[in-house]
Amino acid sequence: MTFFNFFRAFARIGLLSFGGPAAQIALMHRELVDDRKWLNEAEFLRALSFCMMLPGPEAMQLATYAGWKLRGVVGGIIAGLLFVLPGAAVIAALALLYLSFGDQPLVRAAFVGVKAAVIAIVLEALLRISKRALKRRLHYALAGAAFVALAVFHLPFPLVILVAGLIGAVTAPQAEAPSLPAPAPGRALRVAAIAGALWAAPLHAAKVAGATFLTEIGIFFSKLAVVTFGGAYAVLAYMAQEVVTGRGWLTPLQMVDALGLAETTPGPLILVTQFVAMLAGAAQGGIPLALLAGAMTLWVTFVPCFLWIIAGAPYIDWLAGKPRLSAALSGITAAVVGVILNLSLWFALHVGFRSVGEATFGPAHLPLPDPASADRLAILMAGFASYLLLKRHWRLGKVLGLSAALGVALGGWAGLG
Repeated sequence: MTFFNFFRAFARIGLLSFGGPAAQIALMHRELVDDRKWLNEAEFLRALSFCMMLPGPEAMQLATYAGWKLRGVVGGIIAGLLFVLPGAAVIAALALLYLSFGDQPLVRAAFVGVKAAVIAIVLEALLRISKRALKRRLHYALAGAAFVALAVFHLPFPLVILVAGLIGAVTAPQAEAPSLPAPAPGRALRVAAIAGALWAAPLHAAKVAGATFLTEIGIFFSKLAVVTFGGAYAVLAYMAQEVVTGRGWLTPLQMVDALGLAETTPGPLILVTQFVAMLAGAAQGGIPLALLAGAMTLWVTFVPCFLWIIAGAPYIDWLAGKPRLSAALSGITAAVVGVILNLSLWFALHVGFRSVGEATFGPAHLPLPDPASADRLAILMAGFASYLLLKRHWRLGKVLGLSAALGVALGGWAGLG
């Protein structure tokens, strides 16, 4: 395997990584296991299980691990960057176009279709993950409890994930399976110290320079980077709640637009954080601050991903014999089903209704859409997109493209809203 072949293979993966983590993982399996035979099946599955235990985008971390396995630390960094950078460049361009032309009637009409398709996409993720995650009564209970905790009581997302993992761990079998000796911790500590210093460097620079908004952006997305267990969909509801309701950086419709655009680009879906940061930065200080906010968010979101893999990769075989960790992951994955159900409800309400209030009963908060504000065109298009994606099994790109085109074609039906 020459360096040129290595670079070309991971560049191809990065450029073709559309369709979310399931499609991205399948693409990597075909490229690295089936076609090139650079990894065997057991190595690939062990690495995938390890990456699913980590916060952050599992597909990007799997690519980083594969690069590390094949060509060491430098290979891991190159593979991870090739997975992220094409999508990041596209997201930056789309954010700038959105800021310049997002209020144009045709653009808004196209987004009606895209946002309708987003509902179908999130529902598909819910169904796919629930089939894999809900295997025991405990898992169903954790999923239901997570949904209620977030949707009704507005409990913090990190707390929900932590409790689910602890419940999973304490219900695991008592016996530990045989495993290899744990690697010496010295190397992992050195990697953590170096990566941690790099992670914190732009935050420190922004604080010293008195850039309050950039510091706030960096701290927020740094926190997000360490609680994104279960993939991007799991954390989107938490992020949406914070950036829309908690901080007022975006409107609900801008948040839905952000997810719709992120679905149309290669790379990890968590790149939606870059788009969100750029819109928030533009509102605070125009295009220059938008670009700086996007760069800050990319840095604090993805540097930890390299840290987890480069520090933790030597532990993969050792962790295979730790059933409590596996059970904790199962508990988290079950809770993620409830998290994504909450996300589905949030997006559906804000796409289907122009006005969504809230009814409060003590500590409970229930969403209360205004029936008079129903957007019937968006509701009909969401149903159609769901039919194409879930029943006819159309590819994601076709569904998004057709939905955008229908949004433009039917945009004149203002009377349907």
